[in-house]
Amino acid sequence: MTSRLNPYLAFQGNARAAIEFYQQVFGGELRVNTFGEFGSPDPELKDKVMHAMLDTPQGYTLMASDMPPGMPFTPGSSITVSLSGDSSDDLRAFWDKLADGGSITVPFEKQMWGDEFGQLTDKFGVPWMVNVAGGQ
Repeated sequence: MTSRLNPYLAFQGNARAAIEFYQQVFGGELRVNTFGEFGSPDPELKDKVMHAMLDTPQGYTLMASDMPPGMPFTPGSSITVSLSGDSSDDLRAFWDKLADGGSITVPFEKQMWGDEFGQLTDKFGVPWMVNVAGGQ
């Protein structure tokens, strides 16, 4: 069996909205399980996401969950999700969708190394980098 590296994103109560947004961005099959489905007696957790997984047509897998009460939630900039490749139409479309409602840090444009590159933080606070190899 091969191994894979998949981003697992944590949210504070809005994991369902975030993962559904990413499904709109990337397409694919989404599976969502709540704490209530797994028997959590806590009414605050009943409809919160215990585990969500999005498998996209591009072969990406994103996972997400809500942090339960009492667990520390520390959003920050210590990790960025990176999308890269030579599929310029797909990557440009992903950039546009991720940027909607977000904050652009580096505009998506041709860089000194010859690729098109941009960096942003989406409306859920997740940082992204998008790089099109040999951008046109």
